[in-house]
Amino acid sequence: MSRVAGKDHAARTRKDWARILEGVRGTITYEASLQAYTSFHIGGPAEVLVEPADVEDLCRVVAQARAEHIPVFVVGGTNLLVRDGGIRGIVVSLRQFKAIRQEPDHVLYAEGGVGMPTLIGYAIRRSLAGLEWGVGIPGTVAGCVVMNAGTRLGEMKESVKAVRMVDPRGRVVDIPAADIPFSYRRAHLPRGIVAGVWVQLRPGDHDRIEKTVKEYLQYRKNTQPLTLPSAGCVFKNPPQDSAGRLVDAAGLKGARIGDAQVSEKHANFMVNVGHARAADVLALIRKVRAAVKKVSGVKLELELKVVGEA
Repeated sequence: MSRVAGKDHAARTRKDWARILEGVRGTITYEASLQAYTSFHIGGPAEVLVEPADVEDLCRVVAQARAEHIPVFVVGGTNLLVRDGGIRGIVVSLRQFKAIRQEPDHVLYAEGGVGMPTLIGYAIRRSLAGLEWGVGIPGTVAGCVVMNAGTRLGEMKESVKAVRMVDPRGRVVDIPAADIPFSYRRAHLPRGIVAGVWVQLRPGDHDRIEKTVKEYLQYRKNTQPLTLPSAGCVFKNPPQDSAGRLVDAAGLKGARIGDAQVSEKHANFMVNVGHARAADVLALIRKVRAAVKKVSGVKLELELKVVGEA
């Protein structure tokens, strides 16, 4: 259990936090709802939510939290379910990390809070190809690296040149892609926070890139529930099979608990059709797993990351 000045972490006061976060220039909010910080629109409060102003500010937050033995968790993007009890300690959002710059040799650097749609649009306007695989992914660049996000067209690992991280001591570390082992829906990064990513692209024909993006986005809209809050695919695809097919075969398309529902458009998506709670989603996950195990004999593994307190 984290302690501050000899106190239980539950007993931290605003005065404690003012001391712990002294010098932080970004936005600090107490007991902030995390619903607006996840694509699921679900989640309890953060004890303290910090939106650092820049990388230097993020380093300060991490270093000062470490000195007080306070956990730091980064929130934002897809593939995340925050439990209804919220998250203790410091929750960091990279919403202010929005910069993109073009570098030589068709390289783009994007800060961690940049949305993938924004980065893809930036690349298209400069006739740079190589990110078309990411069309329809609503998450941030940082989240896409951590999850090695992908579609049937490709994965994040195919675009990454290097990753900028803030390590647990609050130091900036740049890691070349060659030093990062990537696997299915995971980048095996050292502990820390992804502050930015360099992507290696290539020159392309603007009209052709735009056409590919529009066609694949339409395909995604036709096959996935992009208009409803979700966290993307809930389960990992088993070897040589599809999690969505298994859920569909178990007869659970459209199954609902509270306002959490298995999408009728794609059975590996769960959607928030109103005011779903994390408890609803977790109960639905248990129901789906049990049904798939009974019908197909397959134990589905979560792709979704579940965090926080019940």
